Amino acid sequence: DSSAESTGSRGYRFPLKQAVTASSLALTGDTIAQLSSHWRKRKDSISGSSDTSKDIMPSVISDHDWLRALRMTSYGFLLYGPGSYAWYKYLDHCLPHQTPQNIMLKVLLNQIVLGPCVIGVVFAWNNLWLGKLSELPNKYQKDALPTLFYG
Repeated sequence: DSSAESTGSRGYRFPLKQAVTASSLALTGDTIAQLSSHWRKRKDSISGSSDTSKDIMPSVISDHDWLRALRMTSYGFLLYGPGSYAWYKYLDHCLPHQTPQNIMLKVLLNQIVLGPCVIGVVFAWNNLWLGKLSELPNKYQKDALPTLFYG
């Protein structure tokens, strides 16, 4: 992997390419989620008006939660990028042949193992940033399964 060859020494090398990719995707996904939510709220609030797109962009941009975007971007860069890189390297080590059975097993393991881990870590990351670690058990109890099943 080219990102792992950035230093000449042996040992752990931060997977920079994967971290940048994951943080970019996290930022993009969070931005789309926020814009979609703002758009729906704005559309509902002016549903009687004939022009729903008039002056919507300034309010959408001013209402953007930049700290939330930073939380998600940092999660992608520091945790998801490196973590998923290690996970997929491990899967490739354990199941090196690209047979249909191995591919199906990797997909199944992603859903059974990686999915719950990602949800658990992203909830913890957000609650840590928000100073609400004490609320984490309730968050898991209330939202973990719906998030796992519906995203």
